[in-house]
Amino acid sequence: MLILAAITCGWTAWSGYPLALPVAMTFPLLWARAPSRLTAAALSAGYFLATSRGLPQGVANFYTADLWPGLLLWLAASLCFVLAHAALWSGQPEKGREQWKGPARYLLVLVLMGLPPFGIVGWAHPLTAAGILFPGWGWWGVIVATAGLLAMTTRLWPAALTILTGFWLWSAATWTEPSLAGGWKGVDLKLGETLGRDTSFDRHRVLIATVRSHARDGTRFVVLPESALGFWTPTVARLWQEGLRGSGMIVIAGAVVIDTQGYDNVLVAVSEDGARIFYRERMPVPVSMWQPWLRWTGEGGGAHADFFVNPVVGLDGMRIAPLICYEQLILWPVLQSMLHRPEIIVAAGNGWWTKGTSIVAIQKASVIAWARLFGVPVVTAFNT
Repeated sequence: MLILAAITCGWTAWSGYPLALPVAMTFPLLWARAPSRLTAAALSAGYFLATSRGLPQGVANFYTADLWPGLLLWLAASLCFVLAHAALWSGQPEKGREQWKGPARYLLVLVLMGLPPFGIVGWAHPLTAAGILFPGWGWWGVIVATAGLLAMTTRLWPAALTILTGFWLWSAATWTEPSLAGGWKGVDLKLGETLGRDTSFDRHRVLIATVRSHARDGTRFVVLPESALGFWTPTVARLWQEGLRGSGMIVIAGAVVIDTQGYDNVLVAVSEDGARIFYRERMPVPVSMWQPWLRWTGEGGGAHADFFVNPVVGLDGMRIAPLICYEQLILWPVLQSMLHRPEIIVAAGNGWWTKGTSIVAIQKASVIAWARLFGVPVVTAFNT
């Protein structure tokens, strides 16, 4: 029953609906009440596999192959989550001095799954729900949510569950979408796998026309999805600068920069006055993009991971927190950016390969949760 409850918890919380995220905060209660380490491992696997259920189909779509590669990656990615929860399981809540053993160990689990190296695959982190329960609380919301998660591992769990449920109901009753910054526009595209692969002049011309069509709305900043501009070259930069001439607009768009050792997944900022690499992705998708073993073996290739570099970047006097695709699913890139007090979150993704799954919806729900927690406007742009 505990394993079934963990699967239900993961499936429901990470369904792509922001208001469902707080269900994830019941997971530590199930983990703490496991009667054995084996059961703790099994229910941890059930929770994680349910949250990432779209991965096998997504990988199959990406590689145009059968489900087996995706299934193997799905199981391998869950290993870190399961190992951390099984190794640090402390038994059911106790009394006296021993009553703090469970919370202390679960706090260590939260840290392990939030920071590299385990945090590289730290999807479905329960702390993401803080933004739904405590909108506008900022770092106090992170602290209170952490305290609530730890309380769920003690004999005080009924009180903790009641309090968290109350905040959840209040949040649902007063729900509003995160605010949009004035003069900003995120453009969603439906160009499938051709985005970033079709680098023809005609494709760039269509994208430039799409951007310029928003000038009539008083929009000054337009965000395009990840990989929208394909390979970033001086020729592409000049083409876009000329295309934006006279518009007064600044475009933030995804692109790829190639070097001798691999490539960077980046966001570029382009206007008629100039073009520059705006942001280098800190954590590309493991395996499909980030392949560190290629560098270790001297082969080269794969995307570079900049980890803790450029958490906030400046543009036109504003501090911006960019998040590309995979970074929206894990904890540390968001929290690192929030330490620098950004004025806006820019979230871009290229989710054509997620067709038939809820991955893009989960990414958007996560970004919305963090934006609400810190009271920061957000702009999103996805390709499907």
